Amino acid sequence: MAACVERCRATPCFEKLTNYADTDTDQVWTTLREEAESDAREEPFLRSYYSDLVLGHASLESALASHLATKLAVPGLLPACGLRELFRSAACSDDRIRRAVRRDLRAARDRDPACARSVHCFLYSKGFLALQAHRVAHKLWREGRRPLALALQSRASEVFAVDIHPGARVGAGVLLDHATGVVVGETAVVGDDVSILHNVTLGGTGKEAGDRHPKIGDGVLVGAGTQVLGNVRVGEGAKIGAGSVVLRDVPARTTAVGNPARLVGGKENPVRLQRQAGLTMDHTSWSDYVI
Repeated sequence: MAACVERCRATPCFEKLTNYADTDTDQVWTTLREEAESDAREEPFLRSYYSDLVLGHASLESALASHLATKLAVPGLLPACGLRELFRSAACSDDRIRRAVRRDLRAARDRDPACARSVHCFLYSKGFLALQAHRVAHKLWREGRRPLALALQSRASEVFAVDIHPGARVGAGVLLDHATGVVVGETAVVGDDVSILHNVTLGGTGKEAGDRHPKIGDGVLVGAGTQVLGNVRVGEGAKIGAGSVVLRDVPARTTAVGNPARLVGGKENPVRLQRQAGLTMDHTSWSDYVI
């Protein structure tokens, strides 16, 4: 096992995405390491912990692979060494995953006031970790390795209490805030810069097959305890109030609340949000309704 860990650490991913990094520089990873060093100085008790999970690795992909493998391994069934290599290889070979990892990390840091440092989001945010496990499972699903994809989904659900079917398509810059109890169905689509709170279901309405799950547009905010059911569309920048049950389409930049959900201001004259709620995390609308 030690040899496997060292091999992962010694095989960094060379950056290709010029919008955030080149072969020499990755600011997200640099910041993560600086914060880890700072924490280790402030709390010497955690020095070996930070060294093993962050400082001993050559890249964000290597650190993330090791972290996820440790969390998800099942001795004799899903060995940590094999999982490390699986996660590292998937991330290093897919620029979409690597870009999404960084955007998800920024989303957690920027939108969750409980995450004061990126390294804390990386180490402790189970929503962030569940998303990264899903990204690898989705890659396996697309490649036809569906038994392994389902095994990862099952294990991630057990560990993180987040159940995302590997067939679901999830964009970048997504925040699962608190994350406990989030369920995302097989044909669901989640856009970029979406924020979803705990106990949210993006599910079906029965036993029908085919395209049967919600489509969530870019920049949407989905409040805690919300159920969005069926092949409905929630438009870009919309806001769904906590505890709502959404069974019909929600127009872009509109607030929907209640059970069954209604558009604030009336169906013919909805109150439209001027900013994307998924980015602002603003849980109040410009009406008399407060989430």
